[in-house]
Amino acid sequence: MPRLVADFHIHSRYSRACSKDLSAQELAKWAKIKGIDVLGTGDFTHPLWLQELKDHLRSTSRGLFEYQGAHFMLTSEVNTLFYKGGKAHQIHLVLLTPTIEAAERINCELESFGSLSLDGRPTLQMEAWRLVEIVLGVEPRSLVVPAHAWTPWFAMFGSTSGFDSVEECFEHQAKNIFVLETGLSSDPAMNWRIKALDRYALISNSDSHSARRIGREANVFDCELDYEVIVGALKRKDRTKFLSTIEFFPEEGKYHFDGHRNCRVRWSPQETKRNGFRCSVCGRKVTIGVMHRIEELADRPEGVIPEGAIPFKRMVPLEEIVAEALNVGVGTQTVEREYQNLIYKCGTELDVLLTVSEEELRKVASPKVVEGILHVRQGNVMVEPGYDGEYGKVHLFGEAEVLTPAGEQQMTLF
Repeated sequence: MPRLVADFHIHSRYSRACSKDLSAQELAKWAKIKGIDVLGTGDFTHPLWLQELKDHLRSTSRGLFEYQGAHFMLTSEVNTLFYKGGKAHQIHLVLLTPTIEAAERINCELESFGSLSLDGRPTLQMEAWRLVEIVLGVEPRSLVVPAHAWTPWFAMFGSTSGFDSVEECFEHQAKNIFVLETGLSSDPAMNWRIKALDRYALISNSDSHSARRIGREANVFDCELDYEVIVGALKRKDRTKFLSTIEFFPEEGKYHFDGHRNCRVRWSPQETKRNGFRCSVCGRKVTIGVMHRIEELADRPEGVIPEGAIPFKRMVPLEEIVAEALNVGVGTQTVEREYQNLIYKCGTELDVLLTVSEEELRKVASPKVVEGILHVRQGNVMVEPGYDGEYGKVHLFGEAEVLTPAGEQQMTLF
């Protein structure tokens, strides 16, 4: 069976703060450039986007869809807003479903809980457990996944509006949660520190707001292009089919550390505690990040690899590597020319980053670009952690700190 790379969680141009260029054609083009075999459609709850999907996508009869040589899975993200214990909770969830008919029926059920046309990521006034009950009641083959599970503001474990356990969040429907999305600011090794999460498959997705950013995190399978096979591998946490995830360096995520962006205060969990959770500049409470929440809930030390854990590999987007190697901005023509040259001569972006040999890279790229790619493969980077909505920064050259990956990092992914 062939290798298969999937990115389930993206958005359309109908979601707020997303590129207006997002279209089925643009997504299909970039899926092939990046090396994504199955791409989530995103936003199937939005009526205009769903109509575009119906107009362009062709069903493959295996629960997936095809357009211009790219394969898609029907997915969407929703925000459930509800009150429990006197506290407001906003929990984002990713929905996967196999047919247009199921998506339409799900939308019919959800529209009474909030407008589906205001945003591609609609806010629904309903409990998280109720959403699971409705979606699975419409189509039992659907999958509901807590999105970016640790993000402070809109996540199951988030410091601002989240919970301390899956059961607390989903109540009697916790039995139907099989998969968690780690988000850009955490990786599987961080989640492995919590014993209660061992039974869940941990997936990673780009949550992309533009076509160029799809695949910055992804999932690697060894199975056929079939919705039920892919979802079944996730639900069973089948290591023979669900092989690995591709990750950001979690420090690069924009909520990894605690802090105040406006005050330029960035703290580790230990520094936050020493300062009484109050910003040293303005005196207000700092935003508590993902690392802090992991520390609060962890019952294992760093470095533990649970039995049956799915391995992962960290990666930096190729444009960022090229930009730093050539000492220019990411959006410049210089970076674009080198990026296109590498893709043209080596295949997809994931091929360049993960599988093309050093010898082949040196034939087509400048020495500094090759050095940058190899640094990332070896984990030989330095990262300024992100905090309070500010992305972290990866540095590949100079006095680099070797971030020893926790877990099976240097494996062969493909």
